[in-house]
Amino acid sequence: MPPSSVHFNGSVNLPDTETVMREICSRIPTGVRRMTDGETGDRNYWIRFQTQKFEQMPEFEAVSVGQAYETAADAPPMPQLRLVEGASGETITWPDLGYADEYAQSFATFERMQNEGTIPSDVRLQLQYPTPLASMAGTIVADDLPAVAPSYEQALFADLDTALGRLPHQRIAVQWDVAVEFGALEGAMGPKMPMDQIAPGLARCLDRVTTDVPVGMHLCYGDYGHQHFKQPESLQMQVDLVHAVTAAAGRPLSFVSFTVPQGRHDSAYFDPLSELQTGSETELYFALVPYHPDAQAPGTTAEQIEHIDAALANSPGGARHWGICTECGMGRVDTADVPRLLDLHSQILAS
Repeated sequence: MPPSSVHFNGSVNLPDTETVMREICSRIPTGVRRMTDGETGDRNYWIRFQTQKFEQMPEFEAVSVGQAYETAADAPPMPQLRLVEGASGETITWPDLGYADEYAQSFATFERMQNEGTIPSDVRLQLQYPTPLASMAGTIVADDLPAVAPSYEQALFADLDTALGRLPHQRIAVQWDVAVEFGALEGAMGPKMPMDQIAPGLARCLDRVTTDVPVGMHLCYGDYGHQHFKQPESLQMQVDLVHAVTAAAGRPLSFVSFTVPQGRHDSAYFDPLSELQTGSETELYFALVPYHPDAQAPGTTAEQIEHIDAALANSPGGARHWGICTECGMGRVDTADVPRLLDLHSQILAS
């Protein structure tokens, strides 16, 4: 069956939240289940929103050596930090991490636009959070990471708790951005880590979201310069991670978006979906909306749709409705290209 819904992985390179929401509503009139605020302003470069706060903390100091977390030419400089002498994980006082305040402001815009009829009444506001590992790995030196990471995780979870306490649960959803974890699983950022060291942390992320709020994962292989840190060979690693996390979590996974490299339209890439064990309670989204559609061979999207349908039909969960998205957010595309990409979502749904 053809795709019937759309998903937004987070960032949109437009000036502000209201512009993002109005553009989405005007260009994609059907199929939207959750509305992103675009991660505009200070959040426009993912974890930089967090690392800028870390740099101001008296418990950390910058080091002049160490591998940079970002290597793309368009990436902002990322700090490498270590604990100052005398500091420890137990003594860290984390600042206001900022997400709850940002989403409270975005919800006010979302609610106003929903009340005026611009945003359909059944659409939820989607809150995007980086996983705790995302902000820590590559930012905190390896020797200090075991002491610092648990403390930061609790601070980030506390921020999420604040957001959930402020916002009506029946009108929001939460997405965890899972990227660094794939770098670790694939060995793209050092030695490979086994799945059993990655899945428990993601399960904690899911379980922190109350069961009356939908929770999802964006499975990401990086988007610096629209390039992956490693090209996935197939969907196998992503399917394996979904299975490991859902087995470890105490609550259901509500939605998940899968990375599909824009040029992959061979059945081998999609075949692992025949093993996917999630049922209809988990919405599935695939990155079939290409940043550069002119560079694709004619018929690519149609072939991708055919392979997804065929694989899902043979899966334990069976054939089902599914949706589309871009590979990552739209935060690193030119502002002038955003309307074209939004229109492409509608065109694919209508094809």
